[in-house]
Amino acid sequence: MELMVVVAIVGILVGIAVPTYQDSVRKSRRGQAKADLVEVAQAMERYYTSNNTYVGANLASIWGTPVQSPKTGTPQYTISFDGAVTSSTFKLQAVPSTSSGQSKDKCGTLTIDNAGRKTPIEDAKKECWNMN
Repeated sequence: MELMVVVAIVGILVGIAVPTYQDSVRKSRRGQAKADLVEVAQAMERYYTSNNTYVGANLASIWGTPVQSPKTGTPQYTISFDGAVTSSTFKLQAVPSTSSGQSKDKCGTLTIDNAGRKTPIEDAKKECWNMN
């Protein structure tokens, strides 16, 4: 009987601890993706400074290949342009990987544009770009 109580308690603790741990791992990976997305946006600004346009910017040449976050290791996010790049605008996106389980992250796809606007920004997801 005592053994069954212990097994039940351990089961409850595991049921709480595993999802919490997985959420923490996803949050950590999201933090890396946010930092990488900002770094790629800065590289785009350097490209603009040199060429006076964003047109012709190649993410592989300004960031490296493959265009992923993190730069090395198992990709958790794929970084790409979200829409057309014009002479004065761009929008980058970090799409979570489905193969790594990062797609279960509540923030989903992160974006940043040439003006520094970041999404998602809904109240329900305001922590997605907070640096907490």
